Amino acid sequence: MLFRQLEYFVALARERHFARAAAACYVSQPALSEAIRKLEHELNVPLVNRGHAFQGLTPEGERLVVWARRILADHDALEQEVAAMRSGLDGQLRLGVATTASTTAALVVAPFCSAHPLASVKLETRLSTEDILNELRRFELDAGIVHLDGADTAGLAVVPLYTERFVLAANQRLLPGDWSHHITWPELSQLPLCMLNTSRRSRQQIDSLLGESGVVLRPRIESDSVAFIYALVDSGNRAGVVPQEWIHAFTFSPDIRIVAVDAPAITSAVSLVTSASEPGSLLARALVDIARRLSLDKLFERALVP
Repeated sequence: MLFRQLEYFVALARERHFARAAAACYVSQPALSEAIRKLEHELNVPLVNRGHAFQGLTPEGERLVVWARRILADHDALEQEVAAMRSGLDGQLRLGVATTASTTAALVVAPFCSAHPLASVKLETRLSTEDILNELRRFELDAGIVHLDGADTAGLAVVPLYTERFVLAANQRLLPGDWSHHITWPELSQLPLCMLNTSRRSRQQIDSLLGESGVVLRPRIESDSVAFIYALVDSGNRAGVVPQEWIHAFTFSPDIRIVAVDAPAITSAVSLVTSASEPGSLLARALVDIARRLSLDKLFERALVP
């Protein structure tokens, strides 16, 4: 059995298409197919249902792909350990990041890259929390920065990073004088709002909690991009509900005000998540060491200046 065969098998399970799997592995489709056939012969079990095209894994294949991912992850960890002994931490850290935490990720990644200049980082910012957790369990990611409220973290190690809070960003002419420091959700609902769309976990949380008190938000503009909402707010015509921790990353025109939203105060825990398996990714362990030394909540509180 060769590591190359396992890599091809895992790629096929991920892509669910022979040609795409071959392209991902930088080999021809016949070479990939032949390697997987040899793996089936060595293991003496069918792994792939074949027809004119890929038709899924067999039951044996579904079970064995879990082992294949684990073996490849351990192999990568071994190579990282050896490389670190020779010349310092090396390799690529695969990091999945929730949309609203993408600027915050920079505050974790930057010191990681400074501490380990030979290492590189690949960010995935369009995955849901569930997708990130699933890819961690399949060893397709080394770490994730996600909202964990109510999420299943079995088999995962969790390091709290900060508490996400929501604020209103709006041109001061849109805000009556008594809203200069705090605003309630019912008051906020009267403004020309732009918000994240309902595909985002933070928006789902807001709608769920406000629905219990009978408050319904009807934003005029919805987006899956926090950066777009900030740009729209800076134009002066819209009020945006945005994560507090993004404030440090943007410079607004002087007329934009940042107002705390309360009654009720809606928060969400954001954490760094890695696989709990041992020994695990050396890169992920190094990122965890960095994250444990950060005080992000204090940083974001200083950024929120009425």
